[in-house]
Amino acid sequence: MASKIIRKIISTPKAPKAVGPYSQAVKVNETLYISGQIGFIPETMEIVAGGAAAETDQALKNLGTILAEAGGTYNNVVKTTVLLKDIGEYAAVNDVYAKYFSESKPARAAYQVAALPKGANVEIEAVAVIGEIVDA
Repeated sequence: MASKIIRKIISTPKAPKAVGPYSQAVKVNETLYISGQIGFIPETMEIVAGGAAAETDQALKNLGTILAEAGGTYNNVVKTTVLLKDIGEYAAVNDVYAKYFSESKPARAAYQVAALPKGANVEIEAVAVIGEIVDA
C-alpha cells in the first residue's frame, strides 16, 4: 500500500496575493514549495521603489512571511532560485540576500531573464523543509 502524501495550500494576507492561477506556497509532507516572490508591498501590490536591492529585500521579507505561516524560518530553506532582469545587479542582490541567509546558506541558482512579472527586477522562489533541522 502506498504511503499517504499530505498536501496543503499555504496562504497568508501578510504576503502579496498571487497575481495568477497559483498558490503562495504548497506544502507536501515536510517540503514547502514557495512560489516566486517579487518586491511587492503586500498592502498595495506595488513594487517597492529603489531598484534591485530594495526589491530583493522586499521579496525576501515576503518569502519570510510565507515561511512563518507554514511554521518555518529562513533556516528551513534548502534551495532558492533567483531570477534577475539584469545579471549586472548580481552583487547588489547578493549583499541583501546574505543578510537573510547568514546562518544556513541554501543551495541556489541565479539566472538573468528577459522580463519578470509587473516589470520587476528580481524574483526569488524557494524550497524549504519544515520541521526540526539538524545539520550533520
